[in-house]
Amino acid sequence: MRSLREVWESGGAHYGAWLHIPNSFTAELVGRSGYDWVCIDSQHGFAGPESWVSMLQALDLAGVPGVVRVPWNEPSVIMRALDSGAEGVIVPMVNTAEEARAAVAACRYAPAGNRSWGPSRARLRTPDYSPDKGDRLVVCVVMVETRRAVENLDEILAVPGIDGVFVGPNDLAVSANLPPSYDASDPEHRRLIDRIREGCAAHGITAGIQADKPELAARWVAEGFRMLALNAESRLLQLAAEDLVRRTREIVESAPSKS
Repeated sequence: MRSLREVWESGGAHYGAWLHIPNSFTAELVGRSGYDWVCIDSQHGFAGPESWVSMLQALDLAGVPGVVRVPWNEPSVIMRALDSGAEGVIVPMVNTAEEARAAVAACRYAPAGNRSWGPSRARLRTPDYSPDKGDRLVVCVVMVETRRAVENLDEILAVPGIDGVFVGPNDLAVSANLPPSYDASDPEHRRLIDRIREGCAAHGITAGIQADKPELAARWVAEGFRMLALNAESRLLQLAAEDLVRRTREIVESAPSKS
């Protein structure tokens, strides 16, 4: 099993899934589906800290790195996710360099940060786990998803210890008084996304974004995004269920009657 850090440094694009359902079996199913990493989404999903350990254990069993998108930029929550065994965190709504520094500090032990020592699960897979090893293994991704964050982008990107910047396209659109959108068809939405991507390239930081369709993911990869988050398992379940019942009705209703 490759670590998340190895995925990060392998070059090229990598693809992740969101988990909204707080269930270890669902996590294992998704983990065995071929993704490069899987993220437990505790911001917009329903898995809280009480679910992280069992879901991360399931992802370990599936052989895929586990990440947690924490609900907010709160140090104790970030530290708990990492102590539970997450190999990285995605921190939402980072709008300033100060907020970015706070996210990084929660991911690193002293002297680089202020993460408290207590890697309960984190050290199980790593022989001779140490503060230095812990700092090296953890991937810290901050979300730039508001107009204010784009205005502060250069300062955010200059914060040492940021491994990636993830664009939340829907929140970014809402912050610009635009309808939520993944594909950035509005010119202003597109300008904001391009600004983030260009800034990440200039600072040598991995740029990530969510894409709800393969064609959109391919477009973002062609433009330089490397971290692609695809649909959540809850949305995939809904789409598959809708498609199954629709096609079944169509086939049954179009079949010749035997009466």
